[in-house]
Amino acid sequence: MTANRDQTPPASDGPTGPDRTTTPSHQGPAPAPDPTPTRRATHTAHTTHTHIAGIPIPDSKLAQEATELIRDTTDELIYHHSRRVYLFGARHGRERDLPFDAELLYVGALFHDLGLTERFRASHQRFELDGADEARRFLTAHGVPADRARLAWEAIALHTTPEIPHHMAPEIALVTTGVELDVLGIGYDALPPETRDEILTAHPRPDFKRRILRAFHQGITHRPETTFGNVKADVLARFDPDYTRPNFVRIIESSPWPE
Repeated sequence: MTANRDQTPPASDGPTGPDRTTTPSHQGPAPAPDPTPTRRATHTAHTTHTHIAGIPIPDSKLAQEATELIRDTTDELIYHHSRRVYLFGARHGRERDLPFDAELLYVGALFHDLGLTERFRASHQRFELDGADEARRFLTAHGVPADRARLAWEAIALHTTPEIPHHMAPEIALVTTGVELDVLGIGYDALPPETRDEILTAHPRPDFKRRILRAFHQGITHRPETTFGNVKADVLARFDPDYTRPNFVRIIESSPWPE
């Protein structure tokens, strides 16, 4: 049976929507300037919480500037999602007594979906790499050593790759944990309702499932080749009726090797 598909994706939403610092990957092309420099003016008031659901929010100068950058260059959907990713990831790390750098985790969470935004509509590398490259540039510009900045790069670059991040450094694993909980619901039943409610009060998710799928589609539809072998191919298969998913077996069988 052929699943029903939306022939025309909904129109785009407008701009409405460390605690301790200890701090050869792909550099990618320099991004184009953000076409929406005044986006933050349309945001709801920025939360000034120092803790949400008992989870400390990094408030170093670096963390504050990361927050402002993301609020300037994303909409409400991506901003609130990214903050929830940090909160869910940090809570998971604290529950398991993992020795993570909260500041690096915070930057990894904030930047993880930056590649989906308008400033990267001309990019033809994976959107994960766009966000990873920007996070590394941001961290190194703030004096974070290269080996620490690389952790944030890897956390973002791998956040759509199942299983592997969970066997890596805590900062990498916890970004993926936060993404999996907020987007896929993995670990939902283990989250106390009062914790969930407090996080959602600070960072609500109205119509999130439909809106995040639309954001994924808008961020990758111009670069379908980058979804080969990762979960985002499912987004194009759902929303683009003309999309043909590359087949790994056929690629092998049609390679120029005689045998």
